[in-house]
Amino acid sequence: MTLRRTLTAVATAALMALLPHAAQAADPYPDPRRVTGLQIIHDPTVIRLGSGGYAAYSTGGVIGARVSKDGKQWDDAGNAFAEPPSWWYEYNDTGDPWAPDISYRAGRYWLYYAVSSWGTNHSAIGVATSPSGLPGTWTDHGKVLTSETTDTWNAIDPALVEADGRLWMSFGSYWSGIRMIELDRRSGRPSASDATVRHLATRPDLPYAVEGPYIVRHGRHYYLFASYDACCAGVNSTYKIKVGRSTTITGPYVDSTGKPMLEGGGDLLLEGHGRYVGTGGQSVFRDRGQDWLAYHYYDARDEGTPKLGLNRLVWTKNGWPQVS
Repeated sequence: MTLRRTLTAVATAALMALLPHAAQAADPYPDPRRVTGLQIIHDPTVIRLGSGGYAAYSTGGVIGARVSKDGKQWDDAGNAFAEPPSWWYEYNDTGDPWAPDISYRAGRYWLYYAVSSWGTNHSAIGVATSPSGLPGTWTDHGKVLTSETTDTWNAIDPALVEADGRLWMSFGSYWSGIRMIELDRRSGRPSASDATVRHLATRPDLPYAVEGPYIVRHGRHYYLFASYDACCAGVNSTYKIKVGRSTTITGPYVDSTGKPMLEGGGDLLLEGHGRYVGTGGQSVFRDRGQDWLAYHYYDARDEGTPKLGLNRLVWTKNGWPQVS
């Protein structure tokens, strides 16, 4: 009997060695799309340009820029601005902006971004426009929204979404989590008719570690993607992406079990696996009918360098997103 078990074990091991690697030990998450060129990025926002090709903007530099012809080879394109607008220095000593969001509306590209300092909610969201969406063509229009240490929210990580002819901006980080305001469609600034700051998502305990919202519509639902836990610590980062949905743009957003995101709910969409540590800082873009999730991860094989992650976003029969 012992000999038979030994021979069976040997035969099984030999068979497994012949099977494809994925069949031996499948990762719970797919690896990101293979990209080449300048892969270093943080908090990416990506768009397919009307002129063809792609542009990506990110935290780092004066809003760092990458361009690509095919979405696979990414090249350094400098920065959105040659110099920081002077008002940025009101919020940090270096003039560094964070977490941009690019969109196209009314014949122009719109770039929203944040300026702040680590560990404070003395912050501001600004906006710039461009006729082409390319670096070096942006005109800054100053502050859109600010927060102070007396506020219970943080004016960073902006992301725009249109719903039923109205324009909305989600934003927020820690300080009670994710918020939303309505914007005027023409000016791109807060609506004069509705100044309500709505609450979309938070965590039950301090420090309320949820940030970087991004909302997309699919079918009859709006889906709120957010980054949970801690970024910016290289291979020690614990960032992960969660999602909830609502039938109305202003919420309430709930996960697949019905737990509200205002009570810490959210389905886990993507977390670190293998070399891809601390996945987050996400956005979603549409390319020829296909939704893509863009995010950064910290490469455990390259000393925790932040790099661009791209995965297809597919929608299951029950309406929830998955990465592929």
